[in-house]
Amino acid sequence: MQLELIVEPLAELRVDALLIPAFEDGPPKLDLPAQPRIDELYAVGEFTGERFSLARLHSPEGLNARRLILIGCGKRADFDAAQLRLASAAAVRSLKSKAIKRIALWMGGGLGQAAWVRAAAEGALLGAYEPDRYRTDPKKEDSRLEGFAVLVPDGATAELEAALARGRLVAEAQNWARELAAEPANRLTPTALAEAALAMAEERGLACEILDRERMRQLGMGALLGVAQGSAEPPVLILVRYRPTGAPAPTPHLGLLGKGVTFDTGGISLKPSEKMDQMRYDMAGGAAVLAAMRAIAELRPPLPVTALVPAVENMPGPRAQRPGDIVTTLSGKTVEVLNTDAEGRLILADAITYARRLGCTHLVDLATLTGAIVVALGHVYAGAFGNDPAWLDCVLAAARSVGERLWPMPLDEEYLEPLKTPFADLANVGPRAAGAITAARFIREFADPVPWVHLDIAGTAWLEEAKPFMPKGPTGIGVRTLVELALAPLPPAPGAAG
Repeated sequence: MQLELIVEPLAELRVDALLIPAFEDGPPKLDLPAQPRIDELYAVGEFTGERFSLARLHSPEGLNARRLILIGCGKRADFDAAQLRLASAAAVRSLKSKAIKRIALWMGGGLGQAAWVRAAAEGALLGAYEPDRYRTDPKKEDSRLEGFAVLVPDGATAELEAALARGRLVAEAQNWARELAAEPANRLTPTALAEAALAMAEERGLACEILDRERMRQLGMGALLGVAQGSAEPPVLILVRYRPTGAPAPTPHLGLLGKGVTFDTGGISLKPSEKMDQMRYDMAGGAAVLAAMRAIAELRPPLPVTALVPAVENMPGPRAQRPGDIVTTLSGKTVEVLNTDAEGRLILADAITYARRLGCTHLVDLATLTGAIVVALGHVYAGAFGNDPAWLDCVLAAARSVGERLWPMPLDEEYLEPLKTPFADLANVGPRAAGAITAARFIREFADPVPWVHLDIAGTAWLEEAKPFMPKGPTGIGVRTLVELALAPLPPAPGAAG
């Protein structure tokens, strides 16, 4: 879909649909012959400005646009760039059809600023995404939009052009993460995920290295290999590196880690069959990390960034890991595997230790880790856990600025007690209570003392029902936050030695 910034007079714009943000506080004032029709929609209660509602005026007076469409944005006082992103996406999803190929969004009334332009562009591209790669309906292409324009009445500037370009980069990256997470497990194996990472890295000038099973065995990644041993598909550890030119030394080094379980049966601790088909998105954290690197390569932040994605299948079988097995992690710590369905923390433990050995000074991991986070936060917020308040604040601030919703969770020392076992240094699960927190506390044992944040995205990485602004399926959560984080100053790190 073509994205552009335009400055044509409102009345002269030739598009299939001209979008006007409208609020519950009263009708927008456009100083056009069609204004009385807009006022009447409000007066008779046909349109109230409720979020994501639409009102259509065909062949509006004084406009060359074929339709003038009001997009409801709620209360004006509550409206921000994040809400504009959703409104833009909702409008695109509602309007794409055979008859509507080109849309323009009017950004008057104080909306024509860089953050708003970027949000509008992101929303349009995110709203246009469909997880329908394998549908053979010949008519599906007819519903694709050809163009989305952002109309800035006060004139285009280099800053606004850059905001539009950045919005495109980030949204296309997020949609790529959604494409990866939507792939069925028979098509996206750990090896196929590695091939996708290699292709992306080569295309964008990033270094990429794939550690195979033998190399991981030589290093001593017993936790990661233990998860993978039940599958016929070999595991991989994907490394993607971005290095800025002329970076001062020493410099902070951001490490991004994503859980990459391309299919999760639970292993010997087998999951129920209901909704097991969704377990192809158990690599959504890994997809988000790789997609963030795709955008980072183009935006070129001043600090080095390394992404690590441990990719495995978690399957039952004659060689599968058993409950009660004890594995030795790359760090040297031993783990009693009480539940083979608590596999994400095991593969992340080895990946985090390796990230520290590579010199990463600040770490963020994303994982569809626990059902317990869904119990705690539902499908609205992802849980955020950290061992360093300043670093956690940075991640939370990055998420707020790009409209992704994270909620800080506790990680006190008492949550380590349930993970103690007489047979090894740690158990991989504790009792049912506070399951998301004890899972994060387990991972922390491999991150300390490096500043680290864990994002449990199990409740937000997949939509079970379509929203006005997004179809059912993968969301790509985390991509925007990670990109924003890479472009922000990092707080001092107490140490990064592994």
